[in-house]
Amino acid sequence: MSQRACHVTKPFDDKNHRPLTLRDVSEASGVSEMTVSRVLRNRGDVSEATRAKVIEAAKNLGYVPNKIAGALASQRVNLVAVIVPSLGNLVFPEVLNGITEILDDSPLQPVVGMTNYEPEREEKVLYEMLSWRPSGLIIAGLEHTEASRAMMRNAGIPIVEIMDSDGDAIDAMVGISHRRAGRQMAQAIIDAGYKNIGFMGTKLPLDHRARKRFEGFTESMAKAGLEVVDQEFYDGGSSLVKGREMAADMLKRAPELDFIYASNDLIGAGGMLYLMDQGIDVPGQIGLAGFNGLRLLDGLPKKLATMDACRADIGREAATIIAKAAGAHSADGAKVVLEPKLQLGETLKRALRR
Repeated sequence: MSQRACHVTKPFDDKNHRPLTLRDVSEASGVSEMTVSRVLRNRGDVSEATRAKVIEAAKNLGYVPNKIAGALASQRVNLVAVIVPSLGNLVFPEVLNGITEILDDSPLQPVVGMTNYEPEREEKVLYEMLSWRPSGLIIAGLEHTEASRAMMRNAGIPIVEIMDSDGDAIDAMVGISHRRAGRQMAQAIIDAGYKNIGFMGTKLPLDHRARKRFEGFTESMAKAGLEVVDQEFYDGGSSLVKGREMAADMLKRAPELDFIYASNDLIGAGGMLYLMDQGIDVPGQIGLAGFNGLRLLDGLPKKLATMDACRADIGREAATIIAKAAGAHSADGAKVVLEPKLQLGETLKRALRR
């Protein structure tokens, strides 16, 4: 007769599974509930010895204070809402690292939401995040729907719009001028003697900053009597594969191209790999440039010409503004404009004229 192992199910012990309370911490630390509350809210005059005893007891129990309940009086929680288009894009993780670096030295904690460059999704994310009454908001871009702008104007918290300085901010802004960045890159390309220039970029209505760079780029070209010979745009996220495919398609249509400007480094690097596979001399026959200054691409056969977009600095500056304005109703219109740095790399010939 076969035997089966028996598994004894223990009866549910409600005492061991109920939510912990201040009373549990009080009993474990041997101090009053009021003192425990003061310590965990970092309020009131409590000795260091008592503070250490309470924190140790809470930690051992696994007690997490209810910040929402504590926020009912102050109407805010120690969260900073950070809204960006994507985390799949290599740009925004560096921005978040800069934000975290600053907020780590404060009571504030960033919470991230993503919009996928969709204005309607931004409205939804913004609504949900503001409903938690955060202590501040950091949001990418200056272009928003009227509904989003209305929510931000009436939020009553410090708000920093980041990544862009070409426009008007609701409160504070930290970013670069993308139009100026586009003009500077165009001038470097023109100075190096290139004349038949193509452009590879994302679908422009979804990325206002890329659109502004392209506007600045074509503005400088027009002043030099030049225009973009050919253009190629892609949907979705950036990738090396897309850059290769786009460069191949452009050269089939316009074999006279002697330069390709890409809206970001991944697309530009993909184009470079395609040209090198075809035995095309870069930058002698065809030059290339991107945007963002991604260090991840430093291991490629040639260093791509690009422009450092100051991503981590933008995150740090925005977080500093929020930390300083914590508890206030706005950031008083602070404005920080950073200057991106042109990096010629090895895919853009040195200028023929200075």
